[in-house]
Amino acid sequence: MRARQLLIMRQKDTGENVPITDVVKSSLRGRQKQEGGIVKHRVGAVVLAVVCFTLGLVVQRTYDAWHADRLQLANEQPVTVKPVWTPAQVDRSKIDFSKQPLWAWGATEPPKLDEKQAVQFAPGVAPAAPTANLSPEELNRGRHVEGSRIEFSIAGVRAATNRGGIVDWFPEDHQNPIPDIITRGPAALGKDAKACGLCHLSDGSGRPENASPAGLPTEYIMRQLNDFKNDLRHSSDPRKGNSNTMVMLAKAMTNEEMRAAAEYFAAVKWRPHEQVIETDLVSKTRIQGELFIPTAKELTEPIDKRIIEVPADVEANQTLRNSRGTWIAYVPIGAIQKGKDLVTLGGMKIVNGQIVQGKTTPCGTCHGIDLMGVPPDVPPLAGRSPSYMAREIFDIQQGARNGSNSNVQLMRMVVAKLEPEDIINITAYLASLPVERQSQDRLVLRR
Repeated sequence: MRARQLLIMRQKDTGENVPITDVVKSSLRGRQKQEGGIVKHRVGAVVLAVVCFTLGLVVQRTYDAWHADRLQLANEQPVTVKPVWTPAQVDRSKIDFSKQPLWAWGATEPPKLDEKQAVQFAPGVAPAAPTANLSPEELNRGRHVEGSRIEFSIAGVRAATNRGGIVDWFPEDHQNPIPDIITRGPAALGKDAKACGLCHLSDGSGRPENASPAGLPTEYIMRQLNDFKNDLRHSSDPRKGNSNTMVMLAKAMTNEEMRAAAEYFAAVKWRPHEQVIETDLVSKTRIQGELFIPTAKELTEPIDKRIIEVPADVEANQTLRNSRGTWIAYVPIGAIQKGKDLVTLGGMKIVNGQIVQGKTTPCGTCHGIDLMGVPPDVPPLAGRSPSYMAREIFDIQQGARNGSNSNVQLMRMVVAKLEPEDIINITAYLASLPVERQSQDRLVLRR
């Protein structure tokens, strides 16, 4: 049809008879030339994208190899083993504590300007989480946690933790036998050693005041231990004594102990531990060992701009250290949807038909579309403690947490513009996500 129209127009213009085949050929040549230009343009764009991606990959790999060489040299140097309660020397002079999400540290005020590094386990230092005095009968009475066939007394739990050991309610939840590094800690520390399972629990499920290494990629755990060991990773808040403990323990660990711990925790299947509830009101709480402990059942206190993460069962979780214990994260109403916008779109919006870039990058770009991580070196985010994730976002943002590869540097750019409210929303949404790749359920309720 197009060729016939061209033929009629040409005959009118010139008054000559032109074979329609010539017109068709001419039309096809023009179209082919036009399409060829489009193809060349598209191919050029693809080639440019591939070149840029390749250059970026080369730069990242070169950066990572350079840091790996530095770490290898550092690891070859003799290590002086210091007691686990030795305070690490950290420069925090450039940290902006005005943006600190204090709730994530179980704190109500920022640290003092001259605050010293807090330590754990030093002789004469009071325990961070003292428990109420009980009668000998109550201390020695056998107790159970739901689903376990094992019995422990509170006295037995205290004895194990005071020795720096572990309480294992569910041996079926992890590989057996448990490596010595998990049950006893670094051999080089001798009597001063503290077991990995003391804080992270027997299966690595952890608690809101520390990390949950269960189900993390082996190489990611290895890198974090080496970053602690080489003074690349600290807490921005000097009051966080258990981060200091991690530094001291990592410095005392051999490569074999690191590998054993990483493989052990990575082999544990991560289970959901978080129940996220949007609410305007929460119960009154007290702070014990960086944890919020409910002191009343009634919801009378405004949640304000906070996430309040509490144990679902105080005795089972806090006193008996139940590794299957669950936690309730109370978050402000609307936080989950706001967080979803930031996590999935980076805050991007369309205004008057124009795309307006957001303040961050979608998390799925690196952590996977389901936010379950990308082995070997990108961790999962779905279903993790909002308190822990908020601390790490702030630590990376403020430069207290660095890393031996480029991932942390990239993360610093991603989180650079986040405000305290953004951190609340992002971590509320991430904590609400399912931890099974196939599941579409959400552990989200609304009051």
